[in-house]
Amino acid sequence: MNEFGAVLRSWRDRVDPVEVGLPAGPGRRASGLRREELAALAGVSVDYIVRLEQGRATNPSPQLLGALARALRLTREERDHFFRVAGALPSPDARMPRHLTPGVQRILDRIGDVPLAVFSASWDFLLWNPLWAALLKDPSELTGLERNLVWRHFVRGHSTVEFDDIHQEEFSSDLVADLRQAHGRYPDDPDLARLIARLRADSPEFERRWADARVAAHRSSRKTMTDTVVGPITVDCDVLTVPDGDLRIVVYTAVPGSEDAAKLDLLRVTGVERFPIVQP
Repeated sequence: MNEFGAVLRSWRDRVDPVEVGLPAGPGRRASGLRREELAALAGVSVDYIVRLEQGRATNPSPQLLGALARALRLTREERDHFFRVAGALPSPDARMPRHLTPGVQRILDRIGDVPLAVFSASWDFLLWNPLWAALLKDPSELTGLERNLVWRHFVRGHSTVEFDDIHQEEFSSDLVADLRQAHGRYPDDPDLARLIARLRADSPEFERRWADARVAAHRSSRKTMTDTVVGPITVDCDVLTVPDGDLRIVVYTAVPGSEDAAKLDLLRVTGVERFPIVQP
């Protein structure tokens, strides 16, 4: 059995029928999908599924591969591997994902005692916790482009955030490089295209950095929040990437035992009472 047939069979066997809307039913010999069930979900014949698993059918179309990937509930990495071993390049998604999976939500629930927010690959706010809103401006008060971190950084500026020179340069450079990387993955996303066009037109600094054609991911920085109810707080900013959903989880922390950590603890008690957890 070739690699394509092997992964097709293995991934078919692991899918819970209930997960895809099929009854589990008594007397099933395996917990996964039957060939006829996968065929029905993907819109092909059972015979074709058999030939694919046995390596007797070659060059499946990208449309069929996409249908099979959806039916098998593949992650992004698995989908890419599926396309590659079938001899086809994975087609880029037309729009970038903005969905928070249950797994991401569980991560957020576990680390909710620090300021954090979730962004799309284009740096649009998707979710934030009360401590983030207390430390920075509450994103629920923003609309349209104002809800995009790159736009606010290059067009509006950060009147309540201070960087040292090194982190200011790294932060600006990384944001543009990460946005360019997202553009490469989602060239047909209309919202992303409009954002980039507006940034290039309205921010000479963004346009200058865009012309450098740097591609990289934004990882970390250090900044001081100057306008909180407990005074200025210096925090380290780390960016955790969720590959399957292409999301960014931004987490702020302070050095344990420091004055900034004490202020963050105080803010957690006094500054979050009026902020509910928000998911637009």
